[in-house]
Amino acid sequence: MKLLRVGKKEKEVPALLDKDNNFRDLSRIIDDLNPQNLNFNTLEKLKDLDLNSLPILNKNERIGSCIKNPSNFLAIGLNYKAHAEETNSASPKEPIVFNKSPHCIIGPYDDVIIPKNSKCLDHEIEIALIVGKKAKYVNEEDAQNYILGYCICNDISEREWQKDRGGQWVKGKSGDTFGPLGPYLVTKDEINDPFNLNLKLDLNGKRRQDGNTSLMIFNFNFLLSHITQFITLMPGDLITTGTPAGVGMGMNPPDYLKEGDEMKLKVDYLGEQKTKVSKEI
Repeated sequence: MKLLRVGKKEKEVPALLDKDNNFRDLSRIIDDLNPQNLNFNTLEKLKDLDLNSLPILNKNERIGSCIKNPSNFLAIGLNYKAHAEETNSASPKEPIVFNKSPHCIIGPYDDVIIPKNSKCLDHEIEIALIVGKKAKYVNEEDAQNYILGYCICNDISEREWQKDRGGQWVKGKSGDTFGPLGPYLVTKDEINDPFNLNLKLDLNGKRRQDGNTSLMIFNFNFLLSHITQFITLMPGDLITTGTPAGVGMGMNPPDYLKEGDEMKLKVDYLGEQKTKVSKEI
């Protein structure tokens, strides 16, 4: 199933996309797509619903992020060989794990805002996985039993803050609008092969990133298993899993996001994002 959140900011309601592409209101069933409800028990409850009995929401309403308030928003760096090469970095021997602040999450059509002190804002199309139950010391072959589903993430990155301002990457990855998610949380049963998904990002109508999950250095199962050797993951936790080549930092000269730029992101089965870049007022 495809789950989403519909409505004005901070007033979104949970919804499900039916076979006719209607947004069916789930607010009488669950209060939101949050850590309390992002689990396999909730999925089983939703599968038994008579969708025709649920109200239809206005499709012209804003679509918000497909997840609200995850406890953990983890991310993986340099997980595609060509992206590591374009940034003059060695391919990692183990996954590079860092945090993004959950407060950076926005909807898939909301503006990405250039902070007032930013000079090097960049895009990164990625696929995020959503954890569906408590995960600790998970074996790689069992990892799919812990993955609830997937969604598109644009891992917006301020490169000067990430690379040149000391410390870890988190402050270059966590600005107020640095985490567009959605439009949908797509449950894993909807995806034929998560290890063969195409990712594409266009900037102002021109293709910038074009990759496939078969090219990941560490796949979804390995990543979840690896992280749970160190960190206990809980339902609703989010892990965004790295970007293919084509980021602005990798251009010669670098080509960073500017006011008025428009990004379109598309991933097989997961839908599309369309965001515009604006300046902080």
